Amino acid sequence: MPGHPALTRILRQHILDEQLQPGDLLFRGETGGILAGSVIRRAWRSARQAVLPSHVFESPTGRCVYDNRNTRLTKWLNDGIPPAQVAEWAGNSVAVLLATYARCVDGQLPDLKRRLEAAGDLPEAPDGG
Repeated sequence: MPGHPALTRILRQHILDEQLQPGDLLFRGETGGILAGSVIRRAWRSARQAVLPSHVFESPTGRCVYDNRNTRLTKWLNDGIPPAQVAEWAGNSVAVLLATYARCVDGQLPDLKRRLEAAGDLPEAPDGG
């Protein structure tokens, strides 16, 4: 899942400290196997409750871990990060990324118009007669 660079550094250090190899579990359950779904849900709920205002915590926003991925990718696209870069970070192709998230991109039109106008690339409006 794409994440904040600071979190990525922490996770990479954990991998080094634990000498994890490809195929090893990043976080293990009590018996060394996969974490139970109930453990993950409780941890996710606690994390959400710790950082979100109560009205957001009670809303559907970020209710499950995968929603966090969707939110992150949408935010990056809305922040103007090039789709090729977002796709690379997400581990997707650009085609898959845009097929999934293109309709979520919002709010960039005023900035794009300003940039085009500054470059003189907008056509003149017709006179109407």
